Amino acid sequence: MTDNQRIAKEVLEAIGGRENIASFAHCATRLRIMVHDKDQINQEKVENIDKVKGAFFNSGQFQIIFGTGTVNRIFEEVKNLGIESSSKEEVKREGKKQGNAFQRAIRTFGDVFVPIIPVLVATGLFMGLRGLLTQDEILSWFGLTPKDISPNFLLYTQVLTDTAFAFLPALVAWSAFRVFGGSPVLGIVLGLMLVNPALPNAYAVAEGTQKSLTMFGFIPVVGYQGSVLPAFFIGLIGAKFEKALRKRVPEALDLILTPFITLAVMITLGLFAIGPIFHSLEEWVLTGTTAVLNLPYGIAGLLIGFFHQIIVVTGVHHIFNFLEIQLLEKYGSNPFNAIITAAMAAQGAACLAVGLKTKNKKLKALALPSSFSAFLGITEPAIFGVNLRFMKPFIMGLIGGAVGGFLASLFGLKGTGMAVTVIPGTLLYLNNQLFLYILVNVVAMAVSFTLTWLFGYKDEPIESKANNETKESATENNKTEEQVDKATNALTLLEVPAPIKGNVLKLEEVPDPVFAQKQMGEGVAIQPSEGKVYAPFDSSVGYLAETKHAIFLEHESGAQLLIHVGIDTVNLKGKGFTSHIKTGDKVKAGQLIMEFDLDVIEQAGLSSITPVIIPSGVPAVKEVLCKENETDGSVISVQLA
Repeated sequence: MTDNQRIAKEVLEAIGGRENIASFAHCATRLRIMVHDKDQINQEKVENIDKVKGAFFNSGQFQIIFGTGTVNRIFEEVKNLGIESSSKEEVKREGKKQGNAFQRAIRTFGDVFVPIIPVLVATGLFMGLRGLLTQDEILSWFGLTPKDISPNFLLYTQVLTDTAFAFLPALVAWSAFRVFGGSPVLGIVLGLMLVNPALPNAYAVAEGTQKSLTMFGFIPVVGYQGSVLPAFFIGLIGAKFEKALRKRVPEALDLILTPFITLAVMITLGLFAIGPIFHSLEEWVLTGTTAVLNLPYGIAGLLIGFFHQIIVVTGVHHIFNFLEIQLLEKYGSNPFNAIITAAMAAQGAACLAVGLKTKNKKLKALALPSSFSAFLGITEPAIFGVNLRFMKPFIMGLIGGAVGGFLASLFGLKGTGMAVTVIPGTLLYLNNQLFLYILVNVVAMAVSFTLTWLFGYKDEPIESKANNETKESATENNKTEEQVDKATNALTLLEVPAPIKGNVLKLEEVPDPVFAQKQMGEGVAIQPSEGKVYAPFDSSVGYLAETKHAIFLEHESGAQLLIHVGIDTVNLKGKGFTSHIKTGDKVKAGQLIMEFDLDVIEQAGLSSITPVIIPSGVPAVKEVLCKENETDGSVISVQLA
């Protein structure tokens, strides 16, 4: 068994087996899996698998980061285990349950463009290499001048750099038919029809060397070389039209009539309606994008550099693929790439600062490889594994990204391609821009690293930092030995009723390494069946988070209990949560102290699993057990060291 086969098998086991997979696919860097039951996923086990750079839920998908190249091999090995990768109806059904309408639309948009990005990346690299080989300085090393370059060689490089964009509608229509359930070969033919040499060439019409055709006296018809939206919507509508036809055409005639009618109807709509309408929309979008990128004084870079990684966190950043493709097709260059590269490098530097500053071995082991991944253009491990976890490093990374983006915009940096960034991205700037590209990224990294080191991260014990949702947690360390004994005696005899009704899970099953690895302390987790939290014993409210998702209750002995409703629910900023208490209040056992809306949590693509924790420190917890209670469901039995 090869390493990749073993890894594929381990992935399958860690996410709950093949029965738990609704659908799975991959993008440039990660496996994207929709599961039937998120609770069956062992997050910690996934993250400990070889070659896994990180794993997290986003936009309803469980995403496992392997990195460019590796993910393709793991994907193939998972398929070899008998898992179907293209169950479109299941993808559609699961997608309807996950995220809001906008997130679902962007995810679908991304599903169309992700498969064609590799050829566009290759095209961009060819452009960069051609720019390098035709530079006067490089040619002088070999005693040559631009006049010495063979016209045939230039023609060869033109084939390499121009083909993908010349036939881009065929690629887009093929992918759209595939995503929306049609026959991909029909998409290819329709896309090729849009760029048929019999039609006036779009580039020639734009240059004024050819005129568009006029149909019916008022409809302009041209080829759609380099266009994206017309091909996308022809693919979308065409796939649905083909599926509708197949339900109505007799089986005996299906092979002949369905493709005939689909092609005839869709190319007519494409040339006379869909094409003109969406090409005009495409031009407006491109004009608006160009106007933003051309804002004076580096303003565009400042704004994009700051906000880009925030958009990445929301999971809707695939919309930028369309914009970058349009920039490359229209202008042959991509100023967006340089700006977002600075933003990504800055997040990597913030993560590096945390990794170098911390003395915690687990955090260091996570942060240092994650920062290196960011410098290779994969920021998710750094963002989700480290920076967002402590928040301030993420903010310092945003500031560094804004500074770097500002400089990239001021210098007018423009990549020759897309989808490769930071260190690999140097290949897109070999045309006399390399020094400025390196300078921009070094400045972004230096600003982010320095700010994080000085202000963005304080090296505290992980449990204290993770407990940063409470301002009073540090007082645990100041307890006297008498208080420790008192707390120990009290909790040893205490059976804590579960504060929330639902199924009790092991803490290791929580999809958050901070809880699953017990960095905050021992405890259990509960999959809620209703959105109500009750006080498990007479206590005072030591702390209520501003976002209302986390409560610390303090027993009269001084022992504390953390109730953390959901995973990453801090991002809801209090939406869906109603608190009936405040910090400092006294509460009685069984008192309703909080309500939360399970639908709001699920619609945000978050887990409602609720860790119930005895924080690490004093008293020391040896074991936390669960047992069934006939009246209330479950209780937590605490055994102290």
